Amino acid sequence: MKSELSAAALDQLFREARTYNAFLPRAVTDAQLRALYDLAKMAPTSANTSPARIVFVKSPEAKARLAPALSEGNRAKTLAAPVTAIVGTDHAFYEHLPKLFPHADARAWFVGNPSLSDTTAFRNGTLQGAYLIMAARALGLDCGPMSGFDNAMVDAAFFAGTTVKSNFLINIGYGDASRDLFPRSPRFAFEEACRIE
Repeated sequence: MKSELSAAALDQLFREARTYNAFLPRAVTDAQLRALYDLAKMAPTSANTSPARIVFVKSPEAKARLAPALSEGNRAKTLAAPVTAIVGTDHAFYEHLPKLFPHADARAWFVGNPSLSDTTAFRNGTLQGAYLIMAARALGLDCGPMSGFDNAMVDAAFFAGTTVKSNFLINIGYGDASRDLFPRSPRFAFEEACRIE
């Protein structure tokens, strides 16, 4: 029997976790980013498709390539963040299924079926981006996920010549609760969003 996580752990992952717009001037190491991915990769995707491809933007040179693609409202906070993860989706993920899902010829399910492959890629790549957020929180980091950027510009700067397309961005670091942290917005009650049948 698995035990329920502690109240403190649930607070860190969900109840007290926030979307940060500003971060403390504290570095996030490459080892932390590897640990973050090694946690997130363990979460499920359909047929283990694992289509997410992540670029962790840290260096001044990489930030300079990202900057022109950012909307005005996201530029300053993103350039100031210790790391920005570009969550991309490999739309030819099925080419890796002989390795990732050796139980069946899963590649054949998707080749020549762009409707199924694109839907599968987007759904599961987005899930993996959410797992990345939860893994970051589990490791004591804070996140600021966002859209508000030019996907085509990001793709040209970071994924040119590949089958990967950008989905969303996540600023990662140690959140500064004293700056630009909005009051928590309302959430739906169970009765408003769910039903049990």
